[in-house]
Amino acid sequence: MNDATAPRGNGMTARISYSFGAFGHDMFYGMLSTYFMNFVTGHLFSSGANTAKMVGYISGLIMILRIVELVIDPYIGNAIDKTNTRWGHFKPWVVGGGIISAVAIAILFTNMGGLTTRSPYLYLAIFAVIYIVMDIFYSFNDVAFWSMIPAISFDSEEREKTATFARIGSTIGGNLVGVIIMPVVLFFSIKSNGGTGDDRGWFMFALIVAGISAITAIGVGLFTHEKQNELRENKESTTIGQVLGVLVHNDQLMSIAVTYLFYTTGVTLLNSLELYYFQYIIGNSAAYSYLPLLNGVIGIFTVALYPALSKRFTRRNVFFGSVAIMLCAVVLFAFAGKSVVMATIAGVLFALPQPLNFLVVLMIITDSVEYGQLKLGHRDEGLVLSVRPLLDKFGGAVASGVVGLTATAAGMISGATADTITSHGSLVFKTMMFAVPAVMVIISVFIFAKKVKLSEQYHAEIVDELERTWHQNLAEDDTEAIATRDGDEDAAYGSNSTTQFLAPVDGKLLPLASVSDEVFASGSMGEGFAIDPSAGDVYAPFDGKVVATFPTNHAVALVSDDGIPVLIHVGVNTVEMQGEGFVSFVHNGQRVHADDKLLEFSSSAIKNAGKDDTVMVVFTKNEKSPDFDLTTIKDSGAVLHNEAVLEVTTK
Repeated sequence: MNDATAPRGNGMTARISYSFGAFGHDMFYGMLSTYFMNFVTGHLFSSGANTAKMVGYISGLIMILRIVELVIDPYIGNAIDKTNTRWGHFKPWVVGGGIISAVAIAILFTNMGGLTTRSPYLYLAIFAVIYIVMDIFYSFNDVAFWSMIPAISFDSEEREKTATFARIGSTIGGNLVGVIIMPVVLFFSIKSNGGTGDDRGWFMFALIVAGISAITAIGVGLFTHEKQNELRENKESTTIGQVLGVLVHNDQLMSIAVTYLFYTTGVTLLNSLELYYFQYIIGNSAAYSYLPLLNGVIGIFTVALYPALSKRFTRRNVFFGSVAIMLCAVVLFAFAGKSVVMATIAGVLFALPQPLNFLVVLMIITDSVEYGQLKLGHRDEGLVLSVRPLLDKFGGAVASGVVGLTATAAGMISGATADTITSHGSLVFKTMMFAVPAVMVIISVFIFAKKVKLSEQYHAEIVDELERTWHQNLAEDDTEAIATRDGDEDAAYGSNSTTQFLAPVDGKLLPLASVSDEVFASGSMGEGFAIDPSAGDVYAPFDGKVVATFPTNHAVALVSDDGIPVLIHVGVNTVEMQGEGFVSFVHNGQRVHADDKLLEFSSSAIKNAGKDDTVMVVFTKNEKSPDFDLTTIKDSGAVLHNEAVLEVTTK
């Protein structure tokens, strides 16, 4: 195991650090996607004849820059995939991208020394450069951060636990930024300007949030680690020319991407206009702070419920139910008028299911990594995971542009108050805030229902198939002799030698043909035997090397010192248990000796899940492994884990 994969600290430390990383990450995103445009429309330019024109220029420029930058995102994911440092694939980009984007956003929350007044067009040019730098490095940070989920583990249940921790942090961070924005702005402002603050207050708000984002990104770099796994190995490097092809040909990735495209654009638009609603429709911006506060508190409980909800109702039904609640909230919001209470209730109902839908989409996109690996023959974690932030940024880009243009059309720019908004302006605003997002979310539901097929069960079948074909992709050094038996380092690889094969588990020996799994029973995976286990501990049958540790921990693949590949598989269809009841004590690439403990499993958990707990042992062959013969020593009756059952002779 190299430095990039060696665990540091314990699992809880890593989860907490990752959760804090998500906290700072979503504080930054909330500031950028929701509140930056409020600064632009209300505070960046002084009120005057050119204010509306300059706000329009900035709004259009932001939308164009962010959409153009989206073209770069898949290549960012590909660059991350090809990064190989002592710190791992992803962490250098999480830390570096977090720091650079934090510095850039702080600069954008200024008028750059008065350039907006002295030389507005020079300001626009400098703004464009700094904004694109900020957006690109934020993308590196974002893609790398969420790509760490399959790097930590890629069975569905463990991913959901990790993602749930992260989503709790991001829910708190994303909502806390809304709670603190006006108190912080007003605290540091010299002039309150009717409760909206001044340039100094907005800059200090940005500086605080950017600092938190950078510090938590550094924490992710220090206290998390990336695990290697045989199924994570890319045997084939994806070239730049293949990037878009991989995206297009992964039909399930594209299906959930189009679904999320409509969903996130509509949701981000409504979320971005909520502060404007309180400022210019209700006329009470201070009351807005209660909405993100309530959303943050309730959102924590919502996220914590996700694993149970997805298990009981499936991800598909969680998505449909969540959207139904959100549409009811939109209707209530549309009729809230100037009522703070109704608007707050509607805002809470609209936000309440959003973390659930985020996790549904994230899990399906993450599972499409294995779908693409099986279908296309190579695994591109960073590339696939780049799709979700790409779509979020598209929604943010459209929302930013539309918010600026809507604020201008409705008269909600520098110097405006709730009393100055006309009925026409109010109608324009409400149409963009309620009708447009509702239509986009409804479209997303129809696409999800018709096109997205990657369920939890389907993903388990994909992982199962990848595990069955693990031996076909062994690297050359996986099948070379690690050290010859009896310490004879001069013996030639592939020369005749005999190794005693020990039973890996206590129990009763059975012929492989008798097991209920047809793939094993037919011998299509190789020769071998089975054991009806009487204990739940699995031990190494010989001296050798671990070459595959599977995500659900129900199987392990080894290569002996003589180059013989063998798979020890606990139970039938136990991949569907997604790791529940299984513990692994080894990692990929680890050197093991005969009778070392490899796995632990619970027969009662397997049987409670309606599965067969028979342990199957198969000897696989490929073009890299030596020819060998199996000689039976014992083929029936009770056996102990350290008892010889076969002799394996290489030819």
